Amino acid sequence: MEVNPNLSDKARYDYDLVQRAVKGDQKSYAELMGRYRDAIYFMLLKMVNNKSDAEDLTIEAFGKAFKNLSQYSPNYAFSTWLFKIASNNCIDFLRKKRTNLVSIDSANDDDNEHETPIHLKDELPDPEEGLIKQQKAVLMRTVVKKLKPRYRTLIELRYFKEFSYEEIAIELDLPLGTVKAQLFRARELLFNTLKSTDVKLD
Repeated sequence: MEVNPNLSDKARYDYDLVQRAVKGDQKSYAELMGRYRDAIYFMLLKMVNNKSDAEDLTIEAFGKAFKNLSQYSPNYAFSTWLFKIASNNCIDFLRKKRTNLVSIDSANDDDNEHETPIHLKDELPDPEEGLIKQQKAVLMRTVVKKLKPRYRTLIELRYFKEFSYEEIAIELDLPLGTVKAQLFRARELLFNTLKSTDVKLD
């Protein structure tokens, strides 16, 4: 495939990594993730203003990008393509988050005029949301079994069984702050484990 002659040296290097990754080179996957993980995370953090959501969306963005890596065209920089995937996925996340909240307004009595509306989450399944969760689970399962037991348990409870932080704290008899700190560390290890795994991500 012809490479855009206007690409920077950095973009050309990324394209070489993409080509090697498509052929199954796991170190290239890990290097691509290492080059852009922090930038993607901080961009998403500004969009959602929630560290946990930003971390989850970062994983989703790389999962989607790696799954569709063969579709990347060197007409533009890989970073442009990756950031577009991440931002579009985040916009979808925010849109669904708003859509799934059904506003129940209080009665129009004068006494209740200034009461705060109650929001109930719509429990109807969303096919696209289910697909995103499935893609995220596939990416995680390829590396989670490489983690130490305590981190593996945290990841399984949080993402596979969808426990809340509070439920995990009760299940493992740990302080809530410890659960959050160890989950953050577990996510870091998920990224780092990619450097040594021989499991393909697509």
